[in-house]
Amino acid sequence: MTKLDNEENKPFIYDLTLEDIQDWIKDQGEPAFRAGQIFDWIYVKRVGSFEEMSNLPKPLRDKLIASFRFITLSEIAKFESKDGTVKFLFGLHDDHAIETVIMRHNYGNSVCVTTQVGCRIGCTFCASTLGGLKRSLTAGEIIAQVVQSQRILDPLNERVSSIVIMGIGEPFENYEATMQFLRTMIHPKGLNIGARHITVSTSGIVPSMIKFADENTQINLAISIHAPNDALRSKLMPVNRRFPFVDVIDACKYYIEKTGRRITFEYALIGGVNDRPEHAEELGNVLQGMLCHVNLIPVNYVPERNYVRTPRDDIFEFQRILQKKNVNVTIRREQGHDIAAACGQLRAKHMETTTG
Repeated sequence: MTKLDNEENKPFIYDLTLEDIQDWIKDQGEPAFRAGQIFDWIYVKRVGSFEEMSNLPKPLRDKLIASFRFITLSEIAKFESKDGTVKFLFGLHDDHAIETVIMRHNYGNSVCVTTQVGCRIGCTFCASTLGGLKRSLTAGEIIAQVVQSQRILDPLNERVSSIVIMGIGEPFENYEATMQFLRTMIHPKGLNIGARHITVSTSGIVPSMIKFADENTQINLAISIHAPNDALRSKLMPVNRRFPFVDVIDACKYYIEKTGRRITFEYALIGGVNDRPEHAEELGNVLQGMLCHVNLIPVNYVPERNYVRTPRDDIFEFQRILQKKNVNVTIRREQGHDIAAACGQLRAKHMETTTG
């Protein structure tokens, strides 16, 4: 085995929980407190190598170097919007590429992370699904996106204050890695991001939605709904054929009943497709009385899909109809529109240039 092969077979340190590190330290015959020091170096001091862990004895650092490796996200491209949004195309160790976005708000910095390389859900308005699913990310590869973002903010004395799992991929088809990522993010000895400042978004993977409700965390749940009925939703989101609209709504009601928390419905408005007053009426009837919030999203133009944006007046009319049904609704403030910050657009362009 070559040195390179050996390096590639080492696990990533970000894939280990604190408990995993504690077990490893015990197996090495090292004092238990060393695990906390290592965890602190990774997530509080955010070093990029084991050599930098200066309060560890050199023999322990050598053991770490021999046993693990850091995830290196190579910056393929970086685009900064005039609104402050920064979008990165990061290269992974196996030459795949993922997207991560830092969004600046008046209440702090939010990071949008990716959970899979590509996506198999097949939503017809989304660039992420172009090219299909290549593989799921490990928990550590999702974690690395937030750590890298925080390193970028560190020189500005700013921090990641919230996370949205709304990047490329379906997090609930990578459930265990997503949950490990979430637990590491909220760990008080790690990045210590408040659970209520994290939102995970799903296209409606019903079994995982039930499982997530039973986790009973304070993490927010958002559902990509995009249609008020089965027939239209199946056209826009093929996943609806696996998990029908009525089952998704029932799972949402279960989540609300189990957790007492409000659920968010993401609704991408597509000109002439799902944005008519009758669609708003039907959606309002479905959601009326639920502890929920609807986030209306004017669709981003994706050349491969040829969808058009809903006219401004029609967006406001859609909102008014839902409000009349006493459904809480807002229109998403667009960010990074000038840098193709919508999910999957940058990766799609990169795939075009690298494949031909």
